[in-house]
Amino acid sequence: MAKESSLTLDRGLALLQAVADSDTEAPTISDLAASIGASRAAVYRLLVPLQARGLVRREGSKVRLGLGLLQLAAKVAPQLRVAALPALRELAEAVGATAHLTVADGDEAQAVAVVEPSWTAYHVAYRVGTRHALHKGAAGKAITLRADDPGWIGTLGELQPGAYGIAAPVRGVPGLRASVGVVTFEPLEGAVVGPKVVTAAALIADSLR
Repeated sequence: MAKESSLTLDRGLALLQAVADSDTEAPTISDLAASIGASRAAVYRLLVPLQARGLVRREGSKVRLGLGLLQLAAKVAPQLRVAALPALRELAEAVGATAHLTVADGDEAQAVAVVEPSWTAYHVAYRVGTRHALHKGAAGKAITLRADDPGWIGTLGELQPGAYGIAAPVRGVPGLRASVGVVTFEPLEGAVVGPKVVTAAALIADSLR
């Protein structure tokens, strides 16, 4: 029974992924059956619980993603924030700079968690929800770093005049494109701060696995 339930769950998830992968034209029941290697009857059965939870909706023979997924997605950012705060707090205090977790949303980067240092005379105010292009600023550029690129990247004044930033990608978490970084008006010594940011990114990745 456990093996059969696991197989059904795996097929249901594969079906949901197949619907999601059809970005433009909604797939038909036949398309989905071919995609997951199941019969049309099996696809109909798998759709029932997904429809009941609002994860998919049927339009005749076509299937689209349901609005229930938006409710699930809304829970992601708060959970990311909770997982990231301990490492961000340690990083902010160690460097004396505002630390942040930033995720990719299309071609933009969005800050989802921010911690300001407690002991500095002044620091950069960086609001949760702040967005900017992925190709600007250390946080966005770090997200696009490849595996064979350096572990961190630094920038100066790309988002705010006079602001120094260092960021590193969060790697090894399936489906997540994110970075951890610090920002300050004081010059940052990359050889010292860069490894600290990389360590914080690794700690956050571990907490999300």
